[in-house]
Parts: sequence; structure tokens; C-alpha cells
Amino acid sequence: MTTVFRASAAVSALALSIGAAQAQEPVRACLITKTDINPFFVKMKEGATAKAAELGVELLTFAGRIDGDHETQQQAVESCIAAGVKGILVTASDTKAIVDPLSQARDAGILVIALDTPLDPIDAADATFATDNREAGRLIGAWAAGTMGDAAAEARIALLNLSASNPSVDVLRNQGFLEGFGIDVGNPDVMGDETDPRIVGGEVTSGNEEGGREAMEALLQRDPSINLVYTINEPAAAGAYEALRSFGRENDVTIVSVDGGCPGVQNVQEGVIGATSQQYPLLMASQGIEAIAAFAADGTMPETTEGLDFTDTGVALVTGEAVEGVESISVEEGLERCWG
Repeated sequence: MTTVFRASAAVSALALSIGAAQAQEPVRACLITKTDINPFFVKMKEGATAKAAELGVELLTFAGRIDGDHETQQQAVESCIAAGVKGILVTASDTKAIVDPLSQARDAGILVIALDTPLDPIDAADATFATDNREAGRLIGAWAAGTMGDAAAEARIALLNLSASNPSVDVLRNQGFLEGFGIDVGNPDVMGDETDPRIVGGEVTSGNEEGGREAMEALLQRDPSINLVYTINEPAAAGAYEALRSFGRENDVTIVSVDGGCPGVQNVQEGVIGATSQQYPLLMASQGIEAIAAFAADGTMPETTEGLDFTDTGVALVTGEAVEGVESISVEEGLERCWG
């Protein structure tokens, strides 16, 4: 009996030791972004990394090769599931196609949080931390209409969007811009069904400078009289500006955009961009890591902003030329706050 007792005690001690070791294992989380090139996602990674270090969370990071690279993101989800993470933060390139892989993660007990780009449907994620992207678009649309005044009735508008798959962020910003400018968008959840003759057309940019330049060149060849350009983000805006400059049109075309990164706000200061809607990706990512840590600790689920189906991380219009009736902040304040 003494031998049995000693053996039993040894097993109990071993179990306690294993349990203590498991308890001390760090919480693991994944961040999956669209690319590692776009400064927006660089800042997002920075925010997640800093918060993970602060909270003792082990962070695994993945990114697509280009904006729109769904396959790499899907592989990343599979790697995260295999790694036994407690949560996944994802900015989806294809907001519909990523749903099935992420549902497997949720089935495995992993908290899934969409950052910046809501999934389609939005409840395919446990939570969404994002800019109100429709409001971001509406602000730059309203600013453009106010700046043009009576000339808005004769505007020639180019739309530089993200990708052919029309992810939710693409739709929300594009439609918000048109609504803010005063254009009937038809179905607010569908791009391209508008009949307003002021719209010259739309092209995709992959959210980068080269894509913005090529898209702008194509639209200028279609209609050289374009005088207002909406872009999905500031890298695309920078490319559009280069194309306009090659056509000698850089001084008589207004560009509006979304992101509010430090380089983008500097472009507002320099007159490259007329106005931009500023987002806060560092905040999105750091709040996402906090939510995963809380979920790992006691199962706490993130809460949505009152009246919305996501957690609103804020947006502010940045411009050097304020328009009456359109709330904005100065370029100086935009530089102080850029991507904090």
C-alpha cells in the first residue's frame, strides 16, 4: 500500500507540474494582414506587436503577397489553427471566400476578429474593429461637393477602387463617397449600378501606387476632362497624382482619399490630396490583442459600439481647406494623430 501511495502521489505531482506548465504557456494569437507593403498594415502590425509584448501574448504574423491574395491568407488561417492560437485578427482580401476557413477556426474555439474590413456577412467574425468606412467615404464626398460648389453639378468623377472581388471595405468607402457627394447610388451595397452621368467610370488599383497610376491613366484616356478623383487609399492616390502630372492635369483635378497615414497627411499638406479620412489602425490592432487576451483569460467576448454591428475605432476628415457643415481637423492635428 505504501508503494501504491507513493506511485499515486508521484502521478499527482506530475499532473500538477504539467498543469502548472500549461498554465504558464503564453497565449498565442495571429495577425493576418493583406500585405506587408502598405504602410497602413505596417502600422497595424506595429500596434499588435507592441500590445502583445505588453500583455505577454505570443503573436504570429502573416500577410498576403499583394492586396487581393486570398490563397496566402487562407493558408495563414490553417497555420493559425494548427498552432493552437486563442484568437485571429484578420484584414481579409476576399471577405466572402475567407468565411469558410475562419468558420473552421471558430469551430475550434478560436476568437475571430476582423480588423478594418468587415467580413461578408459581418457576423462571420466574432467581432469587427474598424473605421466606419461608409462614414469615411461620406466625409470626403461631402467635402468634395462643398469644395466644388455649383461646379459639382458638372463634375467628371473617376473612381479608383481596390479589387474586382469588391470586398466590403471597397463597397463601403465607394458608396459612402458617392452618397456624400449627392449621387444616387441605387443599391447602397452594390458598386457600379449608378446611372449618374457625372461618373466617368471605375478601375481597380490593388491599393498600391502602381495600380493607382495605371487606373488613372486608363480613365484619363477614356475622358481627359476628369476633375474629381476618389481613391480607396493614399498609395492609390499617390499613383493617381503621378498619372495626372504626366498628363499635365495635377493642378486642376481634386483627389480625395481614405487612410490618414502620415505620408498621406503630408500629401494633403503639399496639395497632392485635397482631403482624406483618417483611420487608426494601431488602435484597431491593439484593441484586438486586448480582446484576445481577455477571451483567453475568462471567455469575455468583445462588445460592439452602441447602435452599430461593429466596434468603431474612429474616423476624422483631414484637410487644409475646411468646408462649412463638414466636420474636419487640420493638417497639423492630422500629423499629430496619424495612425495612432
